[in-house]
Amino acid sequence: QVQLVESGGGLVQPGGSLRLSCAASGSIFSINAMNWYRQAPGKQRELVAGITSGGSTNYAGSVKGRFTISRDNAKNTVYLQMNSLKPEDTAVYSCYAIVVARYPTRVGEYWGQGTQVTVSS
Repeated sequence: QVQLVESGGGLVQPGGSLRLSCAASGSIFSINAMNWYRQAPGKQRELVAGITSGGSTNYAGSVKGRFTISRDNAKNTVYLQMNSLKPEDTAVYSCYAIVVARYPTRVGEYWGQGTQVTVSS
């Protein structure tokens, strides 16, 4: 079984920074895309940033230039560095990954449990 566990959320003042981590564990052969999503109260979940196994990245327009996604393939971990945070960034942030598991070999989509990010003075 594969699990994704996020960490790094919390309360931060506007203009501050946070770094989220999402570690995948279990019977993993490889991980393809890894993404960060967020959902604010009363709003639909939106894609914040994504990174392929080769390192190509994409960002939502609202976070481009402020957030940076990266991954450590040796640690099966994806990161989201968030700078210049704004109150509108407040949301539950969840990671998502497409994982090739072994024993048995199968491709599956997995989600983390989510971590709260609150930007407020």
